[in-house]
Amino acid sequence: MMNDTSNQVPLLASRQHFKILDGLRGIAAIAVVIFHFMEIAVPDYNDSFIAHAYLAVDFFFCLSGFVIAYAYDRRISNLGLLNFLKLRLIRLHPLVIIGAVIGLAVFVFDPFSNLYRLYADSTLLLFLSSGLLIPYPLVRERYFNLFHLNPPTWSLFWEYIANIGYGLFLYKAGKKVLWSVTIIAALSLIWAAKSFGNLGIGWGGDNYIGGAARIAFSFTAGILVYRLGWRIRTRLGFAALGSILLAVFLLPFSEKYNWIIDPAMAIFVFPILVATGAGAAVHPATSRICELSGEISYPLYMIHYPFIWLFMSYVEKYKPGMSEMIVVMLTGVISLVLVAYLVLVYVDVPIRRYFKNKMTSRPALPVS
Repeated sequence: MMNDTSNQVPLLASRQHFKILDGLRGIAAIAVVIFHFMEIAVPDYNDSFIAHAYLAVDFFFCLSGFVIAYAYDRRISNLGLLNFLKLRLIRLHPLVIIGAVIGLAVFVFDPFSNLYRLYADSTLLLFLSSGLLIPYPLVRERYFNLFHLNPPTWSLFWEYIANIGYGLFLYKAGKKVLWSVTIIAALSLIWAAKSFGNLGIGWGGDNYIGGAARIAFSFTAGILVYRLGWRIRTRLGFAALGSILLAVFLLPFSEKYNWIIDPAMAIFVFPILVATGAGAAVHPATSRICELSGEISYPLYMIHYPFIWLFMSYVEKYKPGMSEMIVVMLTGVISLVLVAYLVLVYVDVPIRRYFKNKMTSRPALPVS
């Protein structure tokens, strides 16, 4: 663990990023995009080459717990709960709104589907649901998502709950308490995987409880990795660790064994991978790649799914062959990465900078 060199902790002080972890976050985000395209092109997970990429969310949750503890453990007492939550809103919520706006536009103007006509009277509620993170599973024709306009928002819903739990309780929990919570959460994760057959759950009106199990374990496990000072020193770099993460997503789908495989990855592999990524040194040749990968990961995750709906409408209407769908998917992934970068630079960062400046322009809060 890094030593605290000062008792003075500025309100909005930023801390050094773990560059390899940033890079791994980007790999996970791109894997999620490919996975969602493949769900439409190849609905049977047994035939998908990336069928376990839904586990990227468990990796995100674990990484989030580690990063939150690293960034706030030693200054949240000075910040206070309200300022902590404001900072989390500034970091996360602009893209929640942006994703909801994109989702609304695609829903209303989708040229390949008439689904909007069935739910025109509920469109405002769907938008408010996605923008305010109020679960509203309504559209059964498309999987009964908690947030239809932008389905990945489900993980942000649980992320916010975890952040509130951290601000109220977890930041001051001792290691024994944290171990107890993590072990109980691991048992709940195994129960959820056994009950539903796998951990691709938490996003829908009929499996939402699985999201609680996923965030409860992975977020607290990430905090525990930080609190215990687990840093696995290794010569493995970004390419090697990225390959390990990708290998998890490429595991063959098994209806018989997924309930064992999925929690095993979440409980053992991801915390170790986070600890290793935190302890590994990034090579200068891949440093900027890791930074850029981490920067676009969240925008990519939050803006891509409305275009998956568009792809689904296209496939339903025209029933293209696999070769045509491959071209569309490749073009779509590359285009979405570029769009995510533009959204990051020209929308997300300026908005976050504006609200952070608003916070710092107020009278300084006392620090100790």
